[in-house]
Amino acid sequence: MTSDLATADSPVLAVARRAREAAAALAPLPRRAKDDALAAIADALVARSTEITAANAEDVARAREAGTAESVIDRLTLDDDRIAAIAADVRKVAGLPDPVGEVLRGYTLPNGLDVRQVRVPLGVVGIIYEARPNVTVDAAALCLKSGNAVLLRGSASAYRSNTALVDVLRDAVVSAGLPADAVQLVPGESRDSVQELMRARGLVDVLIPRGGASLIRTVVEGSTVPVIETGTGNCHVYVDAQTDLAMAVGILLNSKAQRVSVCNAAETLLVHRDVADAFLPLALAALAEAGVTVHGDEAVLKAAEGSAATVVPATEEDWEAEYLSYDLAAAVVPSLEAAVAHIRRWSSGHTEAIVTTSQAAARRFTQLVDSTTVAVNASTRFTDGGEFGFGAEIGISTQKLHARGPMGLPELTSTKYIVTGDGHVRGEAAQTVGGAADAG
Repeated sequence: MTSDLATADSPVLAVARRAREAAAALAPLPRRAKDDALAAIADALVARSTEITAANAEDVARAREAGTAESVIDRLTLDDDRIAAIAADVRKVAGLPDPVGEVLRGYTLPNGLDVRQVRVPLGVVGIIYEARPNVTVDAAALCLKSGNAVLLRGSASAYRSNTALVDVLRDAVVSAGLPADAVQLVPGESRDSVQELMRARGLVDVLIPRGGASLIRTVVEGSTVPVIETGTGNCHVYVDAQTDLAMAVGILLNSKAQRVSVCNAAETLLVHRDVADAFLPLALAALAEAGVTVHGDEAVLKAAEGSAATVVPATEEDWEAEYLSYDLAAAVVPSLEAAVAHIRRWSSGHTEAIVTTSQAAARRFTQLVDSTTVAVNASTRFTDGGEFGFGAEIGISTQKLHARGPMGLPELTSTKYIVTGDGHVRGEAAQTVGGAADAG
């Protein structure tokens, strides 16, 4: 830790210093202590839901007055049912195995030295996110279970909601005997507090941004703190030449329209030309009924003639768009390889799905597509920590280092080596082990 961060007079750095002390206290805690805190959080969320929804209503009212898009307001809104669901997710996290202390590798060297690689908490985790107050609880629960202190910096649009939630969380962890500063809201509603958090290297161990492309780019490019990059979701559904038409329509509709404001919603449909004449009329009718506007290429526009579907010409911008709305780009492709080439060019690397009855096509697609998740005959909407059995998720990483895909408890840990000897000392004859050169 640099001396200026250790002594600087700043509200943001002050909470970071307190978080570092809390992290040191959390790291050695047994599973039961952490699970008891999570149970207290779940109970408190339900017991104080009226207080939380009242604060949230103020944020929602402000958002509507500002003309915020309904898809964003949907992410922002909390009600009793959503709070109960969030509390249930916290209980699921409590029921998961504790990753801390897990031995990833363990062996004894020929000289009798015992070497173990074990999971340990990351330390202080900063979360920078937009108008999704459920992230406040999910992030806190996952960080606590994995032995980390968490610094929460939500958007100004959810400030009242997040303040109320963090008050509940802090009271709950204290009631369970954990330090209150294990969970803290980063003070301030301006971008200055975000910039300070991004530069708190030495106090904050890692930052995880969750939100749109602009937010993620800002954090990745401007942070001196290590960042786990979560990505936007330009997800694709590819309907293969050999397919079950009814299944393909169902998967497409669920992927696109089940909930449009989330990162795992499909934004592009690709259809093999050999099945386009049979599939597109069915798909366009279903999308029209769901209220989806299709941004189509020439083949899709031709297929839509005389139908009830709302179809407009697609532009280059449509192929890379994360709409988060009732909009879908669509194109007809000559082959599976052409679909893969389109995905490689335009995808954000989140989730791609193939709908096919051909095992060979499914195998080829999963081999060639390089995204965090490739679904075969399943909706893109399943790319989610909760659906994967993680209890909740801290985000979906689209990078390849440290973590990739939905991040649960193991992804919030690092490792350390524990080397145990019995008076072992290293001599010149031991400069190599198994032919490996001295790393020093």
